[in-house]
Amino acid sequence: MNLVEEILAGNRRSLARAITLVENELPGKQEVLKALFPHTGKAYVVGVTGSPGAGKSSLVDRLMAEIRQRGLTVGVIAVDPTSPFSGGALLGDRIRMQEHALDPGVFIRSMGTRGSLGGLARTTKEVIKVLDAAGKDVVLVETVGVGQSELEIMHAADTTVVVLTPGAGDVIQTLKAGIMEIADVFAVNKADLDGATKVVTEVQTMLELDRKREWVPPVVPTVSLTGKGVVDLLDAIQRHRAYLVTSGKLSAKRERRQGSEVLDLVLEQLKKMITEQILQSGEISQAMERVLRREGDPYTAAQEIIKALFAGWQPGDHR
Repeated sequence: MNLVEEILAGNRRSLARAITLVENELPGKQEVLKALFPHTGKAYVVGVTGSPGAGKSSLVDRLMAEIRQRGLTVGVIAVDPTSPFSGGALLGDRIRMQEHALDPGVFIRSMGTRGSLGGLARTTKEVIKVLDAAGKDVVLVETVGVGQSELEIMHAADTTVVVLTPGAGDVIQTLKAGIMEIADVFAVNKADLDGATKVVTEVQTMLELDRKREWVPPVVPTVSLTGKGVVDLLDAIQRHRAYLVTSGKLSAKRERRQGSEVLDLVLEQLKKMITEQILQSGEISQAMERVLRREGDPYTAAQEIIKALFAGWQPGDHR
C-alpha cells in the first residue's frame, strides 16, 4: 500500500510520516493532501486558546480523556513556540499527555510556530485535514499561548474554547482585545483559586450586554488538575455543535473556510510567481537598485515593478 492507503487504513506510523511531510513542506506534500481531501470533512475541530499559564495543555489532556470515555477517537495538535536553534517545538515532549500515548484511539502531535503569528503554525490547517482523513472523530487544536493575537484559530476550528484564569489581570481588558468575538465557549480554569467566581460573573455580564448574539457562549468553571468541570465543558462544546448543525451554520462556516483556503493558496502561488519574476527581471532589478542608490523612492519603484509585472493588464480585465 502507498502512504495514503496506509493512512486511511489507520496506520499510525504512516500518519506520523504524512504529518512530517506536510509540516516540513517536503516533496509530495500536495499529492498526499490531494488524495486525502475526498476523505475529509467528518472530524469536528475544537480550538483551545488563551494566555500562557492558563492551563490549556492540562485542560486539553482532560478533554481528551473524556472524549475517549465517550467512545470517540481524538487527534491533538499542540502548537508550541519554536526553538531558535532546532526549529522544532520547544514543548514537544508533551509530558502531561504521555499517559494517552499508547492509546490507539489517540494521536498527539506538537508543532512549532516557525515564525507564524496568530497562535497557529502555517501548516496547522493541513495537518487537521490529515487527522480528519485518518478517521479521528474530534481534533483538538491547542494554540501557542502568545496573548491576545491568537485569532487565527477561529478560521480553523468549528468550536473555539477560550481559557481564562483568575489572577491573570483585568479580564474585561482581555475580552475587549478581540478574544470575546472568537469564543464559542469560555472555560474559567483554575476555578479553585480566589477570584474565579468574579471572573465568571464578569464574563457573563459582558455577554448579557451583547444582545445581538444568537449563540450566547456558556461560561464553564474548570479545574484541570482534578478534572472538575471538564464533563460540563465537553457538554457545552457538544451543545454548540448541535446549535451549529441545526441552524445550518456549521456547513456555512466550513464552506467559507474552504473558499478562504482556496484564495490563500492562490495568493501563495502568485507570491511565489511574482518573486521569481522579480528576481529574473532586469528592469525590476534596476528599479530596486535606484532605490538603494537613493536615486528613486520605494513608492515609485513599487509602481514601476507592478507595471512591469502586469504589462498590458488593466483593472477589471479578467480575461
